[in-house]
Amino acid sequence: MNSTERLGMAAALIILACALYGQQGFAQTSSATTQKPGDPKANNPAPAASDTSDDNEIFRDIYQEFYDGYRLGPADEIAIRVIGQPDYTVERAKVSPTGSVYHPLLGDLEVAGLTVRRLNDRLTKDLSEYLINPRVTVSLIEANSAKIGVLGDVVHPGIVVMNRPMTILEAIVASGGFANTGSKSGVTVLRQTRDGRAQTFTVNVKRILEGKARAEENIALRGGDTVIVHGNARKKLDSVLSLAGFGSFLSFISIGRR
Repeated sequence: MNSTERLGMAAALIILACALYGQQGFAQTSSATTQKPGDPKANNPAPAASDTSDDNEIFRDIYQEFYDGYRLGPADEIAIRVIGQPDYTVERAKVSPTGSVYHPLLGDLEVAGLTVRRLNDRLTKDLSEYLINPRVTVSLIEANSAKIGVLGDVVHPGIVVMNRPMTILEAIVASGGFANTGSKSGVTVLRQTRDGRAQTFTVNVKRILEGKARAEENIALRGGDTVIVHGNARKKLDSVLSLAGFGSFLSFISIGRR
């Protein structure tokens, strides 16, 4: 390839890159708000959407929602305490692959699919057949059954064990973070409700990373959610460059310049 051909190839790559990035840059420029130098809004930042106490309350709610809505499954560990009855207290019980735990008085108990509160109510009722006014407390010690999928342009796509409350950003970090070809501005969350309906959320993680998002925008995930990181403009460019015949196209352009 002589210098003329190399020059033609470089020009073609530049034109292609500009075509891919230009539209996005034009949209950002067009949507920008023009402010006069004397406008006080130009010098004073906008007030924060919520203060620190509001953010803390949101995160407390996330943890409480995770605990209240968590449904037990295989490999989870729970504690069953019966006040004043040490013989019937189980400090650590692991849910079996079939979804059950063993209690010294009640035997094997099917717990899969139950929340901690539902199991607490059930055990109180069952133990009432043997004990007078039993006081039962069930605690979730370790969560291991809830899982989420993180797919697309992350460093390590796959399954993430949700052993604690997890936001969309934390799930991506647990998967190694964004790949070079991953888009931060349009991450999709797929969620299936218990009645079978599908829900879709789009999250601008770039705003979260830049500290511009409200706390609730970093949405809390649920077991069974799927996070999809789509490709960015760089991936589109790589895809175009890998197309069969693109080299011939560049050669054609170079020949035309002779």
